[in-house]
Amino acid sequence: MSYLPTLAPLDIQAHLADQDNKSILRFITCGSVDDGKSTLIGRLLFDAKLVYEDQLANLGRVGAQRSANGDDIDLALLLDGLEAEREQGITIDVAYRYFSTSKRKFIVADTPGHEEYTRNMVTGASTAALAVLLIDSRQGVLSQTRRHSYIASLLGIRHVVLAVNKIDLVGYSQTVFEGIAEDYLHFARELGFQSIKPIPISARYGDNVIANSEKTPWYQGAALLEYLETIDFDRQEAQKPFRFPVQLVMRPDANFRGYAGQIASGKISVGDQVIVAKSGQRTSIRSIVTYDGEVEKAVEGEAVTLVLSDDVEVSRGNMLAAPGARPFVADQFQAHMIWFDPSPMIPGRSYILRTETDSVNATVTALKHQVNINSFVREAAKSLQMNEIGVCNISTQAPIVFDAYKDDRTTGNFIIVDRISNATVGAGMIDFPLRRADNVHWQATDVNKGARSAMKNQRPAVLWFTGLSGSGKSTIANALDKVLHARGKHTYLLDGDNVRHGLNRDLGFTDEDRVENIRRVAEVAKLMADAGLIVLVSFISPFRDERRMARELMEKGEFIEIFVDTPLEECARRDPKGLYEKALAGKITNFTGISSPYEAPENPELHLHTVGHEPISLALKIEEYLDQMTEEK
Repeated sequence: MSYLPTLAPLDIQAHLADQDNKSILRFITCGSVDDGKSTLIGRLLFDAKLVYEDQLANLGRVGAQRSANGDDIDLALLLDGLEAEREQGITIDVAYRYFSTSKRKFIVADTPGHEEYTRNMVTGASTAALAVLLIDSRQGVLSQTRRHSYIASLLGIRHVVLAVNKIDLVGYSQTVFEGIAEDYLHFARELGFQSIKPIPISARYGDNVIANSEKTPWYQGAALLEYLETIDFDRQEAQKPFRFPVQLVMRPDANFRGYAGQIASGKISVGDQVIVAKSGQRTSIRSIVTYDGEVEKAVEGEAVTLVLSDDVEVSRGNMLAAPGARPFVADQFQAHMIWFDPSPMIPGRSYILRTETDSVNATVTALKHQVNINSFVREAAKSLQMNEIGVCNISTQAPIVFDAYKDDRTTGNFIIVDRISNATVGAGMIDFPLRRADNVHWQATDVNKGARSAMKNQRPAVLWFTGLSGSGKSTIANALDKVLHARGKHTYLLDGDNVRHGLNRDLGFTDEDRVENIRRVAEVAKLMADAGLIVLVSFISPFRDERRMARELMEKGEFIEIFVDTPLEECARRDPKGLYEKALAGKITNFTGISSPYEAPENPELHLHTVGHEPISLALKIEEYLDQMTEEK
């Protein structure tokens, strides 16, 4: 068989040279839960005699404990390394395995089938050239089969092996195999795969895994390992333009400045011209430094330090690129996004967007549509739920450097990080920059905020009152407005109810509409502060993310969060508008504190307890705080 060594064991140099000359195929196993992904790779490694003796010994001990009869070795244990995986008999994390045959080297990522761990499947697929998609012969094409297929296509995988597993459990039926293959080929015809190879297998018994099985005489194609060894997968990296995301500026002493990172695509040689992507400055490569010393050239995938001929401004988050094929630099773009988190993705909410080397604040400005993974129909949606896929417009706080994902998988991807938990909640593939960003620029004006506030003889501020309905926000804000007005201060009060009669009359009370409600009000408050006003904003604003977004819109020290803290029971007792009675009776949905959450401020500038205090006394407390701010300035 092809997996047997072809060189004498003592001919080490020849063996190493032979290994260097082999191509390498990165592939994943994917599909629905319990379709046999881990067992298949375990069987392939076991039958090809690519498992070490100590692994086999341990496998026998652990497998005997899990096996009902103690006879069968559970080959999935070669991949399922986590204790939770072995206890539950499922794959949770991505398990990477390297192996080599006489024809090719392989890196396989065994990915989980559970919907809950879709993010891990995305991780494994992001660098793969081929997907081995398993289908249980008894189940056929399932929803998770479709989801993994669509994600594989979206992530740039162009070759699929359709491994119709557990063929032994349907009596090695040719009819069952051909029916499943036909269903899948019909489903996948719109996904853009270059090749789809159906193979009937039994991962448990090894049928058609490394050799053709006598039990499927009707199948005349290659066994799985043979097919993986011989498939001609496209490698176009050498044709791609040079891309070098800067990961670190190296300054060991005053005489050396280099830029460290990994070449994302293309190649570079000493003397080649490059441009700094964000500034457009042109320079050339003076030297290429590696761990082993200086070299004359480097190619995609190599970690190097580049020394430039000129002293130009380059920092982490920037990119060196080929002058004749520049990447995009923009702060607005369209992208496909896969959402991982149980909390939905809501347009207007602020997240952290991270690329290969950059990290910026970002907002989904529009969810254009959600993709139905069963029919590929584009469906209208206001949010993305866990494991859903959509097409979005994204705006970043500062321009980033990128390529379209279809052109470069490394420089065209990003992840979305939650600002509070720092958890990765989504991943995206950039389609193209939005050209409208080229038409929108800041217009310089001669009269600025400083001039306007000096004329009013006051310091601009945004006083953000937050609390439950009935807590007393509007009452306190109104009392403060009268106090400040009496002192000749220029103020404006933005009240939640009043704004919904005009600016936000089109918004309801879903989470998505609440986010948009606060986003619009924050932008208005920013404009009013720019006019030199003291802006009083009285909104429930139940989510910390949106209050943080509002804070970050303002200048440092300009945003003052005021938590009007009143117990829910007291708010319900007051019930000035009769809303709590209706909400408790189920007549009002999405009511904060009853059927919708309120996230209390963690570190507000002012924390006001209303029980036992008159609104005017609390208003005077805020006035005193403002006076102290003015004195400190």
